[in-house]
Amino acid sequence: MNKVALITGGAKRIGLEIAKLLWSEDWDLIIHYRSSQPEAELFANEMNEQRENSVQLIQADLDNAEDVKRLIVQTIKWHSRVDALINNASTFFPTPLGEINENNWEKLINSNLKAPLFLIDGLADELKKNHGNIINITDMNIEKGLPNHAIYIAAKAGLEAITKVFARDLAPAIKVNAVAPGAILEPPGVEWSEDVKKKILRKIPLNRMGNEKDIAEAVLFLINSPYITGQTINVDGGRSIG
Repeated sequence: MNKVALITGGAKRIGLEIAKLLWSEDWDLIIHYRSSQPEAELFANEMNEQRENSVQLIQADLDNAEDVKRLIVQTIKWHSRVDALINNASTFFPTPLGEINENNWEKLINSNLKAPLFLIDGLADELKKNHGNIINITDMNIEKGLPNHAIYIAAKAGLEAITKVFARDLAPAIKVNAVAPGAILEPPGVEWSEDVKKKILRKIPLNRMGNEKDIAEAVLFLINSPYITGQTINVDGGRSIG
């Protein structure tokens, strides 16, 4: 039987690229999505035509605790095994002073920290059976901060912290690592001007933007590396060093 991975937010952007790469490596996939049903169905139909029953879709709102519980149950039920959990789903928007409120706190904490924490807790026993992997997608801006994004950065910093905690708690049965993207994609609904792009590039030693495949390959590398756990790989063209 093929190995099985749950990828949250797997229907678009970085999550979709991770899904494509793992599928090409003969993984079967559970693609979680919240509202991206057309994109999710397009990917699943295409993959299932080539390899029957290799992709399963599960809709869930990670803001909803009952949905998270259902996601765990349905994930385990599908192929009766789980080999990898990729916590990729993320909510991103600014919260400058004056906009730090309970509603924004909940929205940003739920998908970026709370849901990953509960998914790890709920799937740990299944992952242990197969010496599985947990990969958390964090953010290279954790190290230096991102202006006007205090709640988002707090959530991603928390996700990086629990990466290390669970690397200890779940060893030696499960490896737990993180990938921290740099300038990979514009935020949803945002189009960078040429001036903004030039400003970003000046901070990147490799002098180019990354892409989704760079993140997917880092995820696959960590999954396939038997002696790496508790680590975060910054995939940012060197931006975090200078």
